[in-house]
Amino acid sequence: MKPQLTFTEQKIRKAQLGEEASVPDLSDGQILQNRMKFFLGEEDEIYEGYGRLAGSWPYRQFSCYGRDLREENEKAAILENDYLRAVFLPEYGGRLWSLWDKREDRNLLYTNEVLRFSNLAVRNAWFAGGVEWNVGVIGHSPFTTAPLFAARLKMPDGTPVLRMYEYERIRQVTWQMDFWLGENDRFLNARMRIVNFGETVTPMYWWSNIAVPEEKGGRILVPASEAFTFRNWGVYKVPIPMVDGTDISHYENIPASVDYFFDIPDGAPKYIAHADASGYGLLHLSTDRLRSRKLFSWGSRPAADHWQEFLSDGNGRYVEIQAGLGKTQYGCIPMAPHTAWEWLERYGALQLEEKQLSLPFEAARDSLTEQIGRSAVYLSMNEVLRQTKSLAKQKAQSIWQGSGFGAMENQVRAFLGEDPVSPHLDYGEPDEEQKRWLSFLKTGRLHEPEITQRPDVFLCGAVWKEKLQETITGENRKNWYAHYHLGLFAFRDGDNQEARRELEASLALKKNPWALHGLAAVCLAEEKRSEAAQAMAEGIRMRREDLSYLKEGFRLLARCSAWEEILALYPQLSETMRADGRLRFYECLSLSETGDAERALALLEEDGGLVPDDVREGETNLGGLWKKLQKELTGKEAPVPYRYDFEAL
Repeated sequence: MKPQLTFTEQKIRKAQLGEEASVPDLSDGQILQNRMKFFLGEEDEIYEGYGRLAGSWPYRQFSCYGRDLREENEKAAILENDYLRAVFLPEYGGRLWSLWDKREDRNLLYTNEVLRFSNLAVRNAWFAGGVEWNVGVIGHSPFTTAPLFAARLKMPDGTPVLRMYEYERIRQVTWQMDFWLGENDRFLNARMRIVNFGETVTPMYWWSNIAVPEEKGGRILVPASEAFTFRNWGVYKVPIPMVDGTDISHYENIPASVDYFFDIPDGAPKYIAHADASGYGLLHLSTDRLRSRKLFSWGSRPAADHWQEFLSDGNGRYVEIQAGLGKTQYGCIPMAPHTAWEWLERYGALQLEEKQLSLPFEAARDSLTEQIGRSAVYLSMNEVLRQTKSLAKQKAQSIWQGSGFGAMENQVRAFLGEDPVSPHLDYGEPDEEQKRWLSFLKTGRLHEPEITQRPDVFLCGAVWKEKLQETITGENRKNWYAHYHLGLFAFRDGDNQEARRELEASLALKKNPWALHGLAAVCLAEEKRSEAAQAMAEGIRMRREDLSYLKEGFRLLARCSAWEEILALYPQLSETMRADGRLRFYECLSLSETGDAERALALLEEDGGLVPDDVREGETNLGGLWKKLQKELTGKEAPVPYRYDFEAL
């Protein structure tokens, strides 16, 4: 068959994602990387902690999803030839959902049966399966559950190309992915491009996260003899495959959740291979820009089983093999101004030779590396990347829309007399909320919504802060909304005193729940917990039917140890709000902290046990609370029940 690109819909059972949060992410609770210490050599150069962020601002969190599933039609883009069928989900960060080897009638990826969300991403909601594209900031991408622009174009020989792209607001870069299957291609081609249009160096991050089924007798092969890993809050370099007595290349043996970032030598082919006991599986290749590879395993403890059950609908275990720009995910790498980074990835079937199956890791690795190093599919990659350089700058026919922020950025640049970003990419038009802010940029008059309306847009970038500062003593002097946004800018810049002044000015003009939340975050940052709790409780009383506000508000109250306030506020909520598992957990925790262990345990165990929909990766709060209550009530230590065990480490 001739290669085909089809834009269609696919039925998928999914949970409901819910609306974005009404408040910005100002006070992230657990930044794992901030606690790390590094014990590495001077030659390792992994940019320890470079580019870390405390939250997802200006992106909003997705925190109001549920777990009930229903079948719905989701947009799908499908590339197909005689050998492969690749299905993408443009509305979910462009996820490569499945890659079917038509000759063997097998899926090369782990494809979840459902879209079921949990708290593992930069913006909270994340789902397992397929290949996820993570850009810009450390962690699972801001686009994990967001739509990308999708378009079609053709190569000179008529081969159809799927293009997906967006504008990333934190790093202020454009990124695009061009995918195609030529008539005789047995590997999916993925041509990636990130462009920094700015005037300064920016931290950059990219990892392609590939979920593959955890096979009985499965193994990983990668051209490395050492890896970076994390243990006991430290980062170390270890020899592989034997780590603490375990052959990590046979991932079934790995006891606990862990990352291994393989240190691939310069000049070696950039690949990682996953094979089952018969030697069949997935081979991932790239050009040298994508220098690193990684293995992630949930481990073999009960919590590992629990996590994989929680994220799926009982369709088996998986591991992740990943490929990234940096040596690890413990920091970004610097990207120069006015720079484009491009690379080519290929995804296809692997079949190890029979003689390779029984070889130890080192011999199997060397044999496969030599085989790949002389293969046409690998040797042609740099030339294909070069030949498609002009393709990457061609315009494409737009099919589905992403956000309006790229279009908004281009209008800002036009206002400033600057060239548009990536002019070959059609970013559509700004939406109505974005247009209101563009009007402010041109006129200096900022709209002033009712305090009952959730804030429309959160922005980053000096142009917006400077315009607010320029107009705050004039046209916007009595605009509570202008002072609120100036307070946010100051807080994100680390100027707590200025943030407090602006947020208090906003509240003096009109008492509003948004500035109260911001003020609570400022007070918490200053360790003024009583004042933070007072502001947050006042805001909650104004937003009793706003679930995202309540979840964030109760979280901040818990960080302030404001247990009495939580116990006073919780009964005032509607039955619908009180039914939320996370809010119920805060009630249980508050009862425990105020000495009512018996009632706290009864509520925790009610209806088979409380497990909030938004359990965080590695969360120990549930198990820790249960153990504490058991000890207080029985005087004995007890192991955490399976239903509460989500500990990752």
